[in-house]
Amino acid sequence: MIDYRSLFDLSGRTALVVGAGSGIGRASAEGLAAFGARVFCADVKLDAAEETAQGIREAGYEADAYFVDIRDVESIRQLLAQTGPVDVLVSTPSINVRKPMLEITEEEFDRVISINLKGTFLLLREVARGMAERGRGSIIVFSSIRSLVVEPGQGVYAATKAGVVQFVRTLAAELGPKGVRANAVAPGVVETPLTLPIKSHPEWYKAYAERNALKRWAQPHEIATAVIFLASDASSYVTGSVMFVDGGWTAIDGRFEPPLG
Repeated sequence: MIDYRSLFDLSGRTALVVGAGSGIGRASAEGLAAFGARVFCADVKLDAAEETAQGIREAGYEADAYFVDIRDVESIRQLLAQTGPVDVLVSTPSINVRKPMLEITEEEFDRVISINLKGTFLLLREVARGMAERGRGSIIVFSSIRSLVVEPGQGVYAATKAGVVQFVRTLAAELGPKGVRANAVAPGVVETPLTLPIKSHPEWYKAYAERNALKRWAQPHEIATAVIFLASDASSYVTGSVMFVDGGWTAIDGRFEPPLG
């Protein structure tokens, strides 16, 4: 009989988590470390990355912190020169500008695209090259329910989240023969620093909870468990997929018009 427990064991592997300074990125770094991976915590906010790494070390696991700005390819290359080869990549960074499309400026459009789409592309390209050369690796990119369903004020963000899904599918097709897997995680509403402003709109916050099947928001660790699965051998036959961890939001097609004025 197969030792199914061992399929989740990440001992001896290295994992690079970009955006590890807070929220889902931090939870993903903690979860991967708990299953045995040595985790490289990278973030544009180095102090936040170090806080994550310190917490992991205090829990008895291995972690280091690094600075990276995914908008700058040289910053990514410097990061990889410090970490060395990685077996798992988790990419979480993204931003949003909540405005109607007819009011979004070119500068705002470029700002969202530069991180969510171009930055993700640069990161994937640089890390995947090494994985392809070594003949192994698991790439996990964060998309969103907004890749599938939208609401007012989500236009450019939604487009980028659909775009990264196509990046993942392309990498799965191109690198599968080389032993590299690529998948996306699409969360629903998650309580993180990024979504904290929504709490100042009680109606908005409650409506999001009511619009999914479980009638509540997710906690970051509930998303990190999907990352652990996709990073491990338990998902050895999973590539090119989008895992919706959304409390059933897309199943019941929840929708709410937030205040944009």
